[in-house]
Amino acid sequence: MATQIKFGTSGWRAIIADEFTFENVRRAVTGIARYVAGQKPKGARLVVGRDPRFLGETLVDMAAKILEQHGVQPLVIEDAAPTPAISYEVIRQNAAGAINFTASHNPPEYNGIKFSTPDGAPALPEATKKIEAEIAALGEGPVGNGSAIGVKREAIEVRSHYLKRLAELVDLGAIKKSGTKVCFDPLWGAARGYSDAILREAGVDVGTVHDNRDVLFGGHAPEPDGELLDELRAKMRATGAKIGIATDGDSDRFGIVDEDGTFMQPNYVIALLFDYLVESRGWKNGVAKSVATTNLINALAKHHNVQLYETPVGFKYIGELIKADKIAIGGEESAGLSIRHHVPEKDGIIAGLLCCEMVATRGKPLGAQLQELFVKVGSYFPQRENFRLTEDVKTKFTNKLTAEPREFASRKVSEVVRTDGLKLVLDDGSWVCYRLSGTEPVVRVYTEARTEADARNLSAAAKQWVFE
Repeated sequence: MATQIKFGTSGWRAIIADEFTFENVRRAVTGIARYVAGQKPKGARLVVGRDPRFLGETLVDMAAKILEQHGVQPLVIEDAAPTPAISYEVIRQNAAGAINFTASHNPPEYNGIKFSTPDGAPALPEATKKIEAEIAALGEGPVGNGSAIGVKREAIEVRSHYLKRLAELVDLGAIKKSGTKVCFDPLWGAARGYSDAILREAGVDVGTVHDNRDVLFGGHAPEPDGELLDELRAKMRATGAKIGIATDGDSDRFGIVDEDGTFMQPNYVIALLFDYLVESRGWKNGVAKSVATTNLINALAKHHNVQLYETPVGFKYIGELIKADKIAIGGEESAGLSIRHHVPEKDGIIAGLLCCEMVATRGKPLGAQLQELFVKVGSYFPQRENFRLTEDVKTKFTNKLTAEPREFASRKVSEVVRTDGLKLVLDDGSWVCYRLSGTEPVVRVYTEARTEADARNLSAAAKQWVFE
């Protein structure tokens, strides 16, 4: 039986040689080709790119051949390229979208396909459902064995165009003038030769680690989390860097390390950059955050008198607000953000560069800047944990999520939010949010309280509620 290919919050991902097989890739790309050809019967062009994962070059070539067979011209990026650079190229080329072979921050045994629409944004459910229908209509026979129809692939280069755009959005001169030293960790991913290169070209002193291709990503997931950035910290100590910046496998997520080695959780980075963009750019058109992201942003929005948008999880919803120029910045606690006048797609590269600018301009470590935010609007302590569930516990807990609790952990529930999953806002301003994974028996539990001690207590209560 053919694998059912489903596009989740950020494309389709699967384990290589298990469900992510050549045949399933052919089926997925054929479904995309049929969808694109149906949207634009003549003259459709599609950007085709990849991250540095195993067999990436082979997959790009395969996709190009299938697109040619459907009369869709492939614009092929021969080198590994960041997801935000691919997004920018879709817009610049006025293309019909992009096929990007990447599993983002997933472990090295995974690969996947991200599909972007003509606006450079992640495809919305309306588009992915149509693609899934095209794939299902193929049945179980072999696909992708036809001849080209009047089109021929074109090789393109994206790096120079994307870096030029970043230089227009980030004050690289301020970073150079301050003498701020920076260290960069691409985690063997697609941002190699991007973040560090643009800084060096601007005259900034940059140290780099993990600057070679490794399809195994050092033997772990290419995820810029604090526990995986020890070599970045070591490089910072050796060079006297004031900030460390990192990106994941396809460069759409960021990781930021303060000068003392403290990992700055993404919730705080988004809040700091929001405050900085209002201060430095004067942008007060709006701010967006997913339902699971810190309420520190809510407090800052009120402080700055800025419109707040709270979206479901999935950057495509924030991307829609960027396209409409309704926000200065939008972000998710899972380390994705983008800004006004930029791509409607997560960009870990610009996140790191803007943090460098912020440190250089303000002349203070990120930790000190965060404490100043707390003085300004109060303190917030968010946490996130994942819990695996047995089938029995999952069934029981799924039923629980339909309830309307009036009390939680001996506190009154002041609001029940169902934007995505179940979020309970408590009368003291703390909150808990539960989201079931759509691909595995896991519940993601988000909590936030106003003191560290209460954050620990609320997190324990949130876990207990799952299993009681």
